Amino acid sequence: MNVWDQFKAKYATFDTSGKLITVIFATTLLGWILSYAYAPAYLQMVLPNGFLPALLQPWSWISYGFLHDGLFHFIGNAFGIHIAGRYILNLFKGRQFLTLFFLGVIAGAMSFVVATGLFPGFFSGNLLLGASAGVFALIFFACSYFPESEIRLIFVNVKLKYIAYFFLASNIVMVALQVNTGGSLAHLAGAAVGYYAATRMRNGIDVLEGFSKMGDYIVNLFKSTPKKPKQRKAKMKTVYKGKTSQSKASKVAATDQAKIDAILDKISSSGYESLSKAEKDYLFKAGNDK
Repeated sequence: MNVWDQFKAKYATFDTSGKLITVIFATTLLGWILSYAYAPAYLQMVLPNGFLPALLQPWSWISYGFLHDGLFHFIGNAFGIHIAGRYILNLFKGRQFLTLFFLGVIAGAMSFVVATGLFPGFFSGNLLLGASAGVFALIFFACSYFPESEIRLIFVNVKLKYIAYFFLASNIVMVALQVNTGGSLAHLAGAAVGYYAATRMRNGIDVLEGFSKMGDYIVNLFKSTPKKPKQRKAKMKTVYKGKTSQSKASKVAATDQAKIDAILDKISSSGYESLSKAEKDYLFKAGNDK
């Protein structure tokens, strides 16, 4: 087994959060390479500020969430995905986990584009990259759905709801102080998505299912799977004199060919009604087994 096969085998054992972290690491690494080797391609993957530039790069509304500007930026988000996955994936499907992440990424992009479009003076030269908005959606979902659950932080246990309060307060302060304003607004948008989804889920309403189906529909639009022709069972028809079933006879097993030919010859000379019940049953079975 070569290295690639070993990687695929290992990847298959990961849960959804592990697979997401792996994909984000691969795209982040690609982004680092492009940023040095061919910067124009890299800039097509990050989200630009302002309405028009962002609208001209619609793919970057998602691709920005798979890039990071440094190793610690990636490690922090990977840790958040891992922790959120420990809680969410025990109760929810991986499909819902990914849907929540992507909704957070898109919400973060929307908040950044709107803010930079309306107040360009506060975001001059800023670009948005990083999975943080999607990670905040996952974290705030976990903290809102399991508020009394605890996580071990160094020497003490802390309830998840207090983790949410801390992240919420710190990002509001950062916006007020204009420190990483665009990123903090994206974080808050992702947090809002996670909180809303969790509150609806607690009331028995799966708000993620509709988005999951929408995503499946969009993916299926790009799949070129031809429709399989409907298989129809061969119907037994009365064969009149002068007509033979050469095409049908050619598709049966060679060992049965002689018997089929004899029955067809009998039909040609005397008609279908001249066949015995056993001959009719045999011919019918041969027609259905082709």
